[in-house]
Amino acid sequence: MVREKGWKGKESRKRLLEAAAEEFALRGFHETKISTIVKQAGLTQPSFYLYFASKEAIFDEIIHDFRSGLGELTASIRLEPGIEPEHLLQRLVQALEMVFSFLVRNPHMTRIGLFLAPQAEQIKEDLTSLLLENLRAEQEAGYFRADVEMATVAECLLGMIERLTVTHLLPGKQTPARLAKQLVDVLMYGMLPRESKAKE
Repeated sequence: MVREKGWKGKESRKRLLEAAAEEFALRGFHETKISTIVKQAGLTQPSFYLYFASKEAIFDEIIHDFRSGLGELTASIRLEPGIEPEHLLQRLVQALEMVFSFLVRNPHMTRIGLFLAPQAEQIKEDLTSLLLENLRAEQEAGYFRADVEMATVAECLLGMIERLTVTHLLPGKQTPARLAKQLVDVLMYGMLPRESKAKE
């Protein structure tokens, strides 16, 4: 398959991916047409085939980009040993904020990757596994109680991220920073009044 070379080719490819992600997210795979994608991208239909063999090919690439991008980010936010206690909450908030920021920066890819893709459930299972690896390493570093079952925490955390992304993040009701702070507060302190927990 011959492709345009250089900056122009990369820019055209990027525009096609962005337009396709928006169309797939809004219309679903079966209702999306290549003619609509190229129109949104400001390109011609023959130019589409310079970069992608089919509608399936561009859809698969969007899913791959989302999966790899979110996976790499999740692996990168694992807290390293040696963080001072007074900085731990801030670092946890920053880590979750990075995840929410990735999702809100890529709203169409997020809708596809988490909900529309045939492999959406597998993507979420893989993400849960990455979260679990992080949590267990952080537990071993002494940041969390040793008796907490981190497999349950990982499932809960993924569920909260997924639901809050749909109900608050993508509609613009809450910022990544605010959502991250709320989640960390609930996970670390629970819902009992602070005074009650101090008396236990």
